[in-house]
Amino acid sequence: MKEVVPLAEGWSLHHDTGPLPAQVPGCVHTDLLAAGMIPDPYVGLNEREVQWVGRRAWSYSRALAPADTSDTSHERVDLVFDGLDTAATITLDGRELGRTRNMHRRYRFDVTGRHGGLHVEFASAYDEAEFVRVLTGDRPNVYPEPFQYIRKMACSFGWDWGPTLVTAGIWRPVRLERWSTARLAEVRPHVTVTDGTGRVEIHIDVERTGRGAGRPLAVRATAGGAVGRAVVDGTRAVLTLDVPDVALWWPRGYGEQPLYDLDVTLVEDGDEEAPLDTWHRRIGFRTVELDRSPDAHGTGFTFVVNGVRVFARGVNWIPDDVFPSRVTPDRYRARLVQAAEAGVDLVRIWGGGIYEDEAFYDVCDELGLMVWQDFLFACAAYPEEQPLRSEVEAEARDNVVRLMPHPSLVLWNGNNENLWGFRDWDWEPDLKGASWGGGYYLDLLPRVVAELDPTRPYTAGSPWSGSWEHHPNDPAHGTHHSWEVWNRRDYAEYRDSVPRFVAEFGWQAPPALATLRRALPDEHLAPDSPGMLHHQKADDGNGKLNRGIARHFDLPADDFDRWHHLAQVVQARAVAAGIEHWRSHWPVCAGTVVWQLNDCWPVSSWSAIDGDGRTKPLYHELRRVYADRLLTLQPAADGPALAVINQSGETWRTTVSLRRLRADGGVTAETSIEVTVGAREVRRLDVPRDLVPDERSGKEFLVADADGLRAVHFPVPDKEFAYPAPRYDIDVLAVGDGGSVDVVVTAQTLVRDLLLQADRLGADAVCDTGLRTLLPGERARFRVRGAGHLTADAVRGALFCVAPR
Repeated sequence: MKEVVPLAEGWSLHHDTGPLPAQVPGCVHTDLLAAGMIPDPYVGLNEREVQWVGRRAWSYSRALAPADTSDTSHERVDLVFDGLDTAATITLDGRELGRTRNMHRRYRFDVTGRHGGLHVEFASAYDEAEFVRVLTGDRPNVYPEPFQYIRKMACSFGWDWGPTLVTAGIWRPVRLERWSTARLAEVRPHVTVTDGTGRVEIHIDVERTGRGAGRPLAVRATAGGAVGRAVVDGTRAVLTLDVPDVALWWPRGYGEQPLYDLDVTLVEDGDEEAPLDTWHRRIGFRTVELDRSPDAHGTGFTFVVNGVRVFARGVNWIPDDVFPSRVTPDRYRARLVQAAEAGVDLVRIWGGGIYEDEAFYDVCDELGLMVWQDFLFACAAYPEEQPLRSEVEAEARDNVVRLMPHPSLVLWNGNNENLWGFRDWDWEPDLKGASWGGGYYLDLLPRVVAELDPTRPYTAGSPWSGSWEHHPNDPAHGTHHSWEVWNRRDYAEYRDSVPRFVAEFGWQAPPALATLRRALPDEHLAPDSPGMLHHQKADDGNGKLNRGIARHFDLPADDFDRWHHLAQVVQARAVAAGIEHWRSHWPVCAGTVVWQLNDCWPVSSWSAIDGDGRTKPLYHELRRVYADRLLTLQPAADGPALAVINQSGETWRTTVSLRRLRADGGVTAETSIEVTVGAREVRRLDVPRDLVPDERSGKEFLVADADGLRAVHFPVPDKEFAYPAPRYDIDVLAVGDGGSVDVVVTAQTLVRDLLLQADRLGADAVCDTGLRTLLPGERARFRVRGAGHLTADAVRGALFCVAPR
């Protein structure tokens, strides 16, 4: 039987002052931090102080004893690295085992009978990238860093939300594998369902030792009570399991997520009781298609799971830490549970990061979160010459095989924005016919997916209209990235178009105040204070934030707390405006993927969850606009429309109350409408003319209520509306569990977008509720955990609302 020996202990990192203890998995930065050799680059301006780390070579070492590699009970001993970051030379006892130049691949070296000092020497990623740039020629990209010349996490070179912290190290586990006769080199289950019967077609590659070359081998597999067996023909075998009456795996909100254990065992034929190697994964039975049919509106892009058409409620995922070895299974679970609890059912893994750890996909399998997986190309023209081309193919094959057992994985995507960039960002004339990655996205990668994972769809890129017949970012065809609004316009302009699938859009806001205080401990906070500007990486990011605020509010001059609050309110409103509009146009629009769920450090960004894991108001707004049932009032030239959206599997019968109100809370007109909305359907209704607020007065607004849901429509910007001075009462009530309190706010006036910023009550305090609009006499209950004893006065200092200033 194969024996696995982890090699996590005993490593040293070689530094100018001598060897330092090294954590494996880890990276140079985390080891230097642990040794007190560098300051925390996430705090203040320290990022600038550690730039030297990424520009020099580093070496890791440990000893391999004779007993480690000369075990007489096994014929072969392999040294296996699950991840080396990035350009490395591996030697054992002074002799070279091999060289690597790809962070995203696994590596295996035969070390049978060899022992001594094991060294992994990492070149500077900058030096490796420059070496490749000289070989292949220069290519355009969106940042002044050479990330497209090295197969490494692109965003470690910095992004418009991330720091430049160029890592090196043994970033995933390393181990010895001792085995005899043969081992399972590759297992690829093709999982399908037909008429209630699940089929698992298992493709198996076997590696043999020299002495095992001619020996008869067999494989057996089990799943869901089905058992299969096949003889290994040389180094390959295929066997099929049919599992009757399978329970289907569904996306979150559409059904359950049953998982089946799939076990594969390699044996010598005739010696079934002495397995040579085993392989185990959990699989799920489901079908997934991508409907890209042309229709009267253009070209669709709709996920169809188990025959059911799905409006995807998505978020984009970036690495949760610039140092990805610090992201534990528990941290993956916490972040993905947050996504699920916000109503998310699809997570897109963006192409400038990494293929995530197995733990990420395991949690998505369990929670019903569909995974859209980018291949790792983003925002640059990528050379297709050697040495990169062979690395790209090996990387794609490695990760397709590794990830394909997961039922949550529903799409392979060729790249992020590179087809768009080629056509629209002046790359094409600059390239003068040189390669730029098109051969990867339109030829190599689809061939790899078709060969290895034919049960899943592939798309060449995001955005992508499906062919060069249309602009790559044409909203009428395929996927669309909507960035003009954030960059240049007001968020109301999201309503100007109905893309077929919005794969990226978003709006910035600063992180929670407690996060800023931790990251900028000695700073007097202001929008343009040195630390705030350093932790704002977007081009003209603060200018866009301020213009976004100023379109709706008087921009605060010297009031950071109000600026911070309004920036977060505008972010939540902006994203909600887009999602509500696009959801109301289902099935023409079949999904929204918000940029972005998470952050990799404390920063002003488009995230819903900041770099310390604290939620912004946007997070709570996602819970509202991604709920199965949504009520929204959609502005239009001829008056607002009421959209009643039902993404649940049951018919929704409800009574919608519509009220035309004055700023003082008085009712000008009201009516009730009986509405029936079928499962997975949308009803759009014109608002009666006598209910439409008079936008000339600046004193009227519209409210729709149904089954505890509320939508509001203010026909003028906030700064033009006659808000009364907000007045409300506060009660603080103990909750039985002892660790929580309920804050009950009773409005005496109209209170617009009331927000309780719990982190102002304590760094660990959290609140279960986001923005709330209250009419006179209404109450809102906010549950706060982790704040300890609270008084009404303390709570008042953490409450904010839109108000005249």
